[in-house]
Amino acid sequence: MTKNKNNQAIWNTRIKKSASTLFQKVGNSINIDKRLYKEDIQGSIAHVEMLFKQKIISFKIKNKIIYGLNKIEKEISNKKFDFNKKYEDIHINIEKRLFQIIGEEAGYIHTARSRNDQVITDFKIWIRSATKEININLDKVIKSTIKLAEKNIDTIMPGFTHLKNAQAISFAHYLMAYVEMFSRDKKRFLNNLDNLEESPLGVAALAGTSFNIDRNYTAKKLGFKKPTNNSIDTVSDRDFVLDFLYSVSVCSMHISRISEELIIWNSEGFSLINLSDKIVTGSSIMPQKKNPDMLEYLRGKTGKTYGNLFSMLTILKGLPISYFKDLQDDKEIVFQSNDNLINCLKVFDEILKNSSSNKKRMLELANSGYITATDLADYLVKNHSMSFRKAYQKTASIVNFAEKKKKNLGDLTIEELKKIEPKLTNDVLKVFDLKNSINSKKSYGGTSFDNIKKMIMKYKKQK
Repeated sequence: MTKNKNNQAIWNTRIKKSASTLFQKVGNSINIDKRLYKEDIQGSIAHVEMLFKQKIISFKIKNKIIYGLNKIEKEISNKKFDFNKKYEDIHINIEKRLFQIIGEEAGYIHTARSRNDQVITDFKIWIRSATKEININLDKVIKSTIKLAEKNIDTIMPGFTHLKNAQAISFAHYLMAYVEMFSRDKKRFLNNLDNLEESPLGVAALAGTSFNIDRNYTAKKLGFKKPTNNSIDTVSDRDFVLDFLYSVSVCSMHISRISEELIIWNSEGFSLINLSDKIVTGSSIMPQKKNPDMLEYLRGKTGKTYGNLFSMLTILKGLPISYFKDLQDDKEIVFQSNDNLINCLKVFDEILKNSSSNKKRMLELANSGYITATDLADYLVKNHSMSFRKAYQKTASIVNFAEKKKKNLGDLTIEELKKIEPKLTNDVLKVFDLKNSINSKKSYGGTSFDNIKKMIMKYKKQK
């Protein structure tokens, strides 16, 4: 009985001996890149349709191949496909199964292409879809953040610099700061789609092909705007991978930053926010504990995401152009970062829906730390023709006096204030009111209640 050649490696005619067990183990990527099966089949169908259009294969062969590919897609979707590690990757697994279904005509599928352009095509299509899914989840987070902000427009809290009380703000204004960050994340991902508009299919191994192919046809079929310009650059390009990993890293950093703040604010030292029992855990030894584990989980996952970005940068930094086996790791790195971010966005959205502000404590903390001092300095500039630096010095003296008397600025009498600045009148006392302080910040982007309402409406209209 003769051996079935289709059960052997595709290069067995040239390489006579089978790969060692260890080489097969470290060399195959099927457990990772099988996620690309839909994209791989989509690319192959477009490719054979183009081959027929260009009269490189017959109508009969084209139809047989497409029939076989559709059958394979159903098998994989229904979990009835046997992924074989001996065949190294998703591309060869599909091709070998195609031989089993339609016979020798399956050999035409790889005409005028290489796995080099095939895998990059698959990968670009996958990242394009993944990017859109991330933005859908970002939209949910933005919506939940805005909803929480709407409930807290009039919630007064201290804004911090160096974690020290700085100026009075609305809690909603703080939340809307993260809406800005997550909106930038969305734009960053959308901008990446521009770099995914060129189709790699048809550049083959690195030099192009002698067949009369139509790369514009396959580009349009697969949702790209045009084919890539240089075949060598195409097979070696992973800039689009770095763009994706960088965007994931920045978005993860934003999630980590707000997680860190909420962890601090949930601590007994601050007690500014409350977390529902749905999103906290207990202690194995301390019965009283309610720990913000999910926020810590989000903060921790960012490290892995950063690691993936630096792994890819390191792989590429000393790599000559064209294709090398080093690039095989790109898919695992991207899949990990993508899955990590999608999960973190879902977890964070759940946290937002189960968090509330401790309004009483926020106001109490806002009434400490002399946070209306800048308002007083501004008042002196506007009402007493002082330079800001002189007003700053006068205000610092008043703060020193209040601190010595163990009083808040708002508790000082006009007589006490006049000891430092005789020109002051009763009118100055209104600057120490926290609501007045917040509402005075009317400059575009400021924390005034009207500004916040307008910004919330602006974002709601964008949905």
